[in-house]
Amino acid sequence: MSTTDARPLAETWSRPPSLQDHLAEGRAQRESHPRESLASPPVGARDPMGILDRQDSTRVPELVPVRTQRMAESAFAFYRGTAALMAADLARSPGSGLVVGSCGDAHVSNFGLFASPQRTLVFDLNDFDESAWAPWEWDVKRLVTSIVIAGQSTSRDEKVVRDAALGAVRTYARALGNGAKRSPLKRYYDHFDAEAGSSSLDPESADALHKAVKDAEKRTAARAVRKLTTLDDSGRLVFSEIPPTMTHVDPRIELRINEFVEQYQQSANIDIRVLLQKYHVTDIARRVVGVGSVGTRCYLISMADGDGNALLLQGKEAGRSVLIEYGEVEQPEGVARYIEQAGEGGRVVAMQRILQAVSDPFLGYLTGPSVDGPERSFYVRQFHDKKGGFDVDALEDAAFGWYADACATTLARAHGQSPNASVVAGYVGGGRVAGEAILEWSYAYADLSRADWQLFRRHRGVDQPTG
Repeated sequence: MSTTDARPLAETWSRPPSLQDHLAEGRAQRESHPRESLASPPVGARDPMGILDRQDSTRVPELVPVRTQRMAESAFAFYRGTAALMAADLARSPGSGLVVGSCGDAHVSNFGLFASPQRTLVFDLNDFDESAWAPWEWDVKRLVTSIVIAGQSTSRDEKVVRDAALGAVRTYARALGNGAKRSPLKRYYDHFDAEAGSSSLDPESADALHKAVKDAEKRTAARAVRKLTTLDDSGRLVFSEIPPTMTHVDPRIELRINEFVEQYQQSANIDIRVLLQKYHVTDIARRVVGVGSVGTRCYLISMADGDGNALLLQGKEAGRSVLIEYGEVEQPEGVARYIEQAGEGGRVVAMQRILQAVSDPFLGYLTGPSVDGPERSFYVRQFHDKKGGFDVDALEDAAFGWYADACATTLARAHGQSPNASVVAGYVGGGRVAGEAILEWSYAYADLSRADWQLFRRHRGVDQPTG
């Protein structure tokens, strides 16, 4: 007998499941959860306005009209702001039973460009407020429905929209399957440089990419400092007020800001802690951001060193993920325990680090400023570090299809970090059956969302004449 046979690890070790084992498990899942069932619509009663009203009840009251205005502008703007509503509807739709680390709000406007720590531009998911563990198809349906609504909102030919939507599911399936054949370590290191492979794109897609890259390169922290701040009489860097989208905060928050920044620093990586010792807080302001996030508490914090070199950080309120609160997805024990310990801000930071190929090194979290109730959870990141996106409405048809595929590939890379990604790959297969089912669901949900938008406008009085 070999001497290694008697050692403790030899006695307890068993061979982990292989790729083929995982793929077979996924294929077997089709028996109890047919892929065709992914086309079935939500069942049971709906209360879409009740969900949106409930969300707004916890937001800054004076900003709720701003949110209403932004969501009422178009069917796609409304869709962007209704991740909670869609999570509730997904929870009442038949599914695969296979859970992965999910973005929770993977519509086409939540992908984009940003600077990596190596200062190169990368393309990836860029919003993780709703991230949690949920069925893989929830993210895919959120993405595909956004393709349908965005395409229909710009009056594209129906074949263009359908091809882009169906192509996204098949691209997701292909990318997930190809990723499953690679080692977990290689999948972990995969990332998408903004302009890699641009020479192989059609002219329309290449032009769209180059324009987005050019715009992102301009959106630097230095530019944000020039646009949003000024120096007061003492030489302190302060924010310029632009009510209601940029206003100074309650003095009670200012009194505690250094305490909150110190708490954030303890959650950041050690190199960032050391770096931040060179900066001192100069000002804090509340800023309105996005569509779905309007009314949540979002702060900009300006910092500077003794020579006037500036750094802007953004602290954004993190509530419960809609996947958990409205989708009612039970989280794995370890995830639930982590949220209990680190708060919702910790959840957002953790999921962003899992799902993104490269993440902002300034990510951190805290429990912090509130003067209107219990203290709230926040996550912190650097503000405007070459962040850019694509104007989906302005894309030519070929570029629209390319962008849909780029988002699907990116989503597959994110899902590929989950331990059971290979099982999902086995379940999805080549994407033909799942693609047709998800396409059918997404077209039906696009119609439902558009009806909800019209209901929302009536419910909030947007269609009423103003005096």
